[in-house]
Amino acid sequence: MFRKTLLSTALIFTTCSVFATPLILKADAALDVKSGKLITPATIVIEDKNIVSVSQHTPKDTENSDTKVINLKGHTLVPGLFDMHVHLTGDASVHGYERLRRTVPRSAITGAINARRTLEAGFTSVRNLGASGYADLAIRDAIYDGDISGPRVFASGPAIGITGGHCDINAFTHEHRVISEGVADGPWAVRHKVRENVKYGVDVIKFCATGGVMSTGTKVGAQQYSFEEMEALVNEVHMRGLTVAAHAHGTNGIKSAIRAGVDSVEHVSFLDDEAIQLALKHGTYFSMDIYTTEYILGEGAKAGIPEESLQKERQVGSIQRESFTKAVKAGVNMVFGSDGGIYPHGDNAKQFSRMVQFGMTELQALQAATINSATLLKLQDHLGSLESGKLADIVAVPGNPLEDIKVMENVALVIKDGKVEVDKRL
Repeated sequence: MFRKTLLSTALIFTTCSVFATPLILKADAALDVKSGKLITPATIVIEDKNIVSVSQHTPKDTENSDTKVINLKGHTLVPGLFDMHVHLTGDASVHGYERLRRTVPRSAITGAINARRTLEAGFTSVRNLGASGYADLAIRDAIYDGDISGPRVFASGPAIGITGGHCDINAFTHEHRVISEGVADGPWAVRHKVRENVKYGVDVIKFCATGGVMSTGTKVGAQQYSFEEMEALVNEVHMRGLTVAAHAHGTNGIKSAIRAGVDSVEHVSFLDDEAIQLALKHGTYFSMDIYTTEYILGEGAKAGIPEESLQKERQVGSIQRESFTKAVKAGVNMVFGSDGGIYPHGDNAKQFSRMVQFGMTELQALQAATINSATLLKLQDHLGSLESGKLADIVAVPGNPLEDIKVMENVALVIKDGKVEVDKRL
């Protein structure tokens, strides 16, 4: 188990033989996400898993008869993308009572299919926030071992939450003593649940600080864990060297989670000025799924989403987008988190245009999905930008995303760990 834990950087970022044949990418441009500048034209040399160089010209002694050269005229190269909030085991066409028919093994198979779709969309790393039966760990390990194709998965296992809360199985059942595996009440109980998840090899911890849209019987903005419980949970996570994400729509829950020291807050719908200032003070990252409201309200009823959830989304969607604009203007740390699984996997990149529409520059949106996400995971020395020595996670898109962010929805080539995983030009 430990061998496969993705945050063990001494293991994931070990390269193979230095004598491997190079791969050379030649494109119109490559984006330096740190400076915001385009390298034009661009040549990237890859050996094994790593980027050797990024320059305007092919370095001497790298191109020979054995070298593979990929010409990408008309394309821009960007770092492999992160989606920091997905549910690979989720099926956007299965909601409501129908979800109760889905077993953990079936969900794992669904997750394997969705992992491939996500990779094809250019997302080479994802943070999976919540999966029953540790199915996301099984998907992670199968990808790691080369059994299936997909992004690098940072898995949370079961989300932690209060009895009867958003992370409990209170939806659609009144059967007594039926509870979710992540339920824990009280400071010592939440510490125990963190330890249990760590025991089974998770990379990140997720907990529910407030109610949610997709659960029944919870008020979307109501705080669920007390501050003392959150503080104990976060302390235990950080003591174990992991990061922690808090699902939080409501204002009080957002502020309590930030004060407790969480690394990121998910959804972040009902913001006030104090919450923004707390995020700035603590360096907390926001992950705001501002695309999903369109799918929920447009397609949700046909997919079986209950009216209660649709009504909650009507209350939340527009307010969340206003909160997104406020957070961006204030300079809060932001990452790309789409809640993939609520809408169909593979459509992740549709959120880019909404991020720009509601306040970000094109560069800020791309930074959220690259260097910012890598930094939140404390992997900025290995991922998140096109630099010598970093892992070769690279995406090619037609045109210039700094001029038209929608080109991110039409990925042409995906390289992960120095290997061509997707080539849609063929």
